Amino acid sequence: MILATIKLTINPTRPGHERSSEDVNLVHRQLIRYITLISLGFFLCISFASAVDFKASSPAVTQLKQNIKQRHGQLIPFYDSGAVGLTRDGLIVLRDASVVPLSGRQSVNTLVTAENQDRNALYREIALANNHPEWESNIRSTFAQRWIKWAKPGWWYQQENGSWQKK
Repeated sequence: MILATIKLTINPTRPGHERSSEDVNLVHRQLIRYITLISLGFFLCISFASAVDFKASSPAVTQLKQNIKQRHGQLIPFYDSGAVGLTRDGLIVLRDASVVPLSGRQSVNTLVTAENQDRNALYREIALANNHPEWESNIRSTFAQRWIKWAKPGWWYQQENGSWQKK
């Protein structure tokens, strides 16, 4: 909306309209306001990321990380085959059940459910360990990006728009 206003101000639609110094000042104020808002959002994101201790520990965090680490070896074949993918919200999902033999689907569904329960609990526990339970959704988003970054080539992940992409 700000950009549309700026565009209309810079390129008036009325023929013969000349830009006054008031128009120019308005454009400058709008640009400064827009740049300030963008900068503020950027610095808030940076300050959140630097304020969160992602290595914050508690007995619950330690146990959850251990569970996830142990289960990871069982999930690798499903990531490799494309059956399981990383979601944009920091979880995993059975993305392509047809890749898994019918006899193995219950097993992979059990693994996916357990993994998601532990991941959800991990995000919550890290927020609590930081004494900021309200940070849980931001911690989840950060982890979602990290899981995708650490994924091996050939693994599937969900993009922000919901579509799936092979890394």
